[in-house]
Amino acid sequence: MYSTPFSPVEARSARARMGLTAEQVAHSMAACGVPVHPQTVLAWEHGSHAPSDRQLFSLAAVLWCDATTLMGIEPRTLAEHRLARQLTVERLAYRIGMDPTEYRDAEDARQWSGDARQTRALVEALGLSLRGLVGIMGRVEELEEYLRSAVGGRWKTYVEPVAEIVVVDETSVGDALRTMHAEFAGFTERYMGHLVARNDDARLKEIAAERAAFLRRLVDHFWELIGEAGEASPFPTGG
Repeated sequence: MYSTPFSPVEARSARARMGLTAEQVAHSMAACGVPVHPQTVLAWEHGSHAPSDRQLFSLAAVLWCDATTLMGIEPRTLAEHRLARQLTVERLAYRIGMDPTEYRDAEDARQWSGDARQTRALVEALGLSLRGLVGIMGRVEELEEYLRSAVGGRWKTYVEPVAEIVVVDETSVGDALRTMHAEFAGFTERYMGHLVARNDDARLKEIAAERAAFLRRLVDHFWELIGEAGEASPFPTGG
């Protein structure tokens, strides 16, 4: 079940830095439109309860720190990146033009199914990149499998599925796959050329090692070829 990530230690430290009592924190949060009981604040700090998203944002404002500090972690999931930007599910869903329930389902399942427009709005709102979103949603291995198939076979077949994963236009994806396919074919041509010429094993091993290194960097190389199309400009926190 979903639970807002929260660090009791960081919460206690932040309140101590401000020199506030639990009662003062609760009073200030109520003034911000998020009423809580002082005992609730203490329960958070002792780890017996966790605040809701809205309570987390209000507490961060009262303690003059960012939400990430109180979360006590570096954002890794879609939900955590949203919290770091101090956006509720409803607010973010509105910004990207998606039904809140559908968006929440995506967070829970960690499977993004938004269209291209929604995806670009999402990465802008969260200050991510398209490359970063692929990693967050756990699709890097899937992308790598497609890239391996593309460089070793009929690359045009994989333009559409790769474009669906990375949400980059098919022309840019096609250009990258064509380049990678040609580069990989070059290793085979060089290897066979040395093999036919019966050159020393050392050179054959060198080419084989270069080929293996190329395959290990497939995903990184793909994004290098995609360039700026895979990056998103930072978006102001909490906007």
